[in-house]
Amino acid sequence: MSITPAKSGIQRIKPHMVGGSAKAGKPVGVFLNSNESAYGASPSALEAVRSAASGLERYFEFADDHLAPLIGQQFGLNPAQITIGQGSDDLLARLARGYLGPGTELVRTANGYLKVPNYAYANDAEVISVPDEGFKPSVDGIIAAISEKTRIVYLANPENPAGTYLTGEEVRRIHAATPENALLVLDCAYEEYVDALDYEPGEILVGEADNVVMCRTFSKIYGLAGARVGWAYGPLDVIDTVKRIALTFPIASTSAAAVRSALLDQEHIRNVYTENLKNRKWLTEELEKLGLEVVPSQTNFLLVRVEHAEHTAESVDLALQAHGIAIRRFAAPAYRDYIRITLGFPHELRKLMDAMNSILKGAE
Repeated sequence: MSITPAKSGIQRIKPHMVGGSAKAGKPVGVFLNSNESAYGASPSALEAVRSAASGLERYFEFADDHLAPLIGQQFGLNPAQITIGQGSDDLLARLARGYLGPGTELVRTANGYLKVPNYAYANDAEVISVPDEGFKPSVDGIIAAISEKTRIVYLANPENPAGTYLTGEEVRRIHAATPENALLVLDCAYEEYVDALDYEPGEILVGEADNVVMCRTFSKIYGLAGARVGWAYGPLDVIDTVKRIALTFPIASTSAAAVRSALLDQEHIRNVYTENLKNRKWLTEELEKLGLEVVPSQTNFLLVRVEHAEHTAESVDLALQAHGIAIRRFAAPAYRDYIRITLGFPHELRKLMDAMNSILKGAE
C-alpha cells in the first residue's frame, strides 16, 4: 500500500534539468554545466576549511550571529535583517513555506529559474507563469498577472538559465504593482557578475520597502558551491519568519569558516569578475562566428541556440560529452533548442570551441 502525500501539489513537481551526465561513455573532464566558478574559492578560504575540519565533531551553532554581522559589514547592511541558509535555494524554499499555501499564487516569468515553481507546488500554491520577451521577463506581463491571490512575485535578476536582467527602473515598476500583503522576492545569485550600468543592486529596494526580500549566495562568484551557504536580506518580520522555519544547525562549521575568509578576500572576487567579463565576451564572439545565437548575458554562463541543418541541442550535448565536456540542457519546451554553457577557464573554453567547430563543421 502506498501512502498519499499530505500535500497534493508535491505530485506536480518534475525534474527541470536534462543532460550533463556522461551518457556518451567518456569521463567528463571539463565541467561547464552547473554555473560554478572555475576560479574556485579564495586560497585563504580553502585554508580556513582545512583548519576548521579539526572540529567536525561539533555542531556550528548560531550561524546568523556569526555570519550576519560580517555580511552586513561587507555590504553595508543591517545584520538584524540578514539570515543564513543552505544556499539561496534553501531560503527560497523557506519563503515559499512561510508565505504560500492553498488558494495563494506565486507569479514568475515562464522561463525563469525553473526550480522555483516546485517550491510553490510543495505548499499547494498555484504558479502563474508569465510569457517572457526573448527570455527577458515581461514587466507588463508580470504586472498584469498580479491578483488578490498573489503572495509572492518572484524575480531572478539576473535570470537563470537565460542570463538576462531587468533594469532598476523595471524592477521598481513591478514593485509598485505588488500588493502590500505580497512579497517581491529578488533572487540575486549572479549580481556580482553584472556590468550593466542600469542594473540596481537588490539591497537598495529592500532598504526602501516593507515587502521586498533579496536572496544571495556564496556559490557563484565566491566559488563556494560545495559549501552550500546563502543569505537573505529583508524586512525584520520577514526575516523572523524565515528564521523560525530554519533547520536547527543550517550550515557546517567548515562552510562558515570558508565564508568568513572569503568575505575578507575581495581582491579574489575582483579578479574573478574581471576574468569572467573577458571570458564572456570572448566566448560570445566565438560562438557567433559559428552562426549560433547567443542570448546576451550578465552572468557567468551563456544560453546558446543550436539551429543547424544536421545537429540539435541534444545531439550537440551528446557530442560534447564524447569530448569529455559537460554542458546543460533543460526540460522546459522553450529550451528545447538551447544549451547553457558555464564560463570556465580560457583553456577549457578553447577546448569547447575546438569541439564545437569539429561538431558543427561536419568533422564528426
